[in-house]
Amino acid sequence: MAAVRSRHQGGILELTVDRPPANAIDSRTSRELGEQLAAFAADDGLRVAIITGGGERFFSAGWDLKAAAAGDSEDFGPGGFAGLTEMFDLDKPVIAAVNGYAAGGGFELALACDLVVAAEGARFSLPEVNRGFVADAGGVLRLPKRLPRAIAMEILLTGEPIDAGRAARLGLVNRVVEPAALLPAARELAARIEAAAPLAVRAVKAIVDATAHLPVPDGYRRLRDGSIPALARVEGSADAAEGPRAFAEGRDPVWRGA
Repeated sequence: MAAVRSRHQGGILELTVDRPPANAIDSRTSRELGEQLAAFAADDGLRVAIITGGGERFFSAGWDLKAAAAGDSEDFGPGGFAGLTEMFDLDKPVIAAVNGYAAGGGFELALACDLVVAAEGARFSLPEVNRGFVADAGGVLRLPKRLPRAIAMEILLTGEPIDAGRAARLGLVNRVVEPAALLPAARELAARIEAAAPLAVRAVKAIVDATAHLPVPDGYRRLRDGSIPALARVEGSADAAEGPRAFAEGRDPVWRGA
């Protein structure tokens, strides 16, 4: 039985990690996620992805330590752990709908997403130091870039969880909603992104990823030097002409993705 359920609604792909009781991710599940996300990246009809967990208690408990202790491979596939944490060239947005506890690699999966919607009662932690290893599926890299160093270090060095409210105050979560409203909120956010010009959405993500580490003047140089293919696809596209034309004519734009 597949550990990852998929659902398509227009240009929105929903992926649900469904491995009771804790949605822990073994190598097979990681590769399943990677295959789904690679297909998402290649399909021009799909604009946004949502990743969530089955049930209400766990988004994902991260790496399946029981499977690892039984000799499971640590070959998580070309996208890295959970299929996304090392998919650095994905230029389509991914939303995490965190329905419960996101621990270890589950938190790292959420950190690899572009937006996070969390249910009230959701928690986030990186407890790896208390298990004898390191949060190396992006936790030690992404968290210090998102938070003040002292806060990131506290989370990394103690393994203590933070709740959804604090995660939102720290800027790690976009919205906190009642559990029943979680998927509707994530879908509403995805639909708003889907309604935007698809080439422009992909260019925005590609530009942010390509320039996040640069000072603003150097970022401008990257914008102008032709080295970001997603931006080059926008310039001179039919959609770039359609947006101003639709505005001038007082109508909704009709995007072609070209």
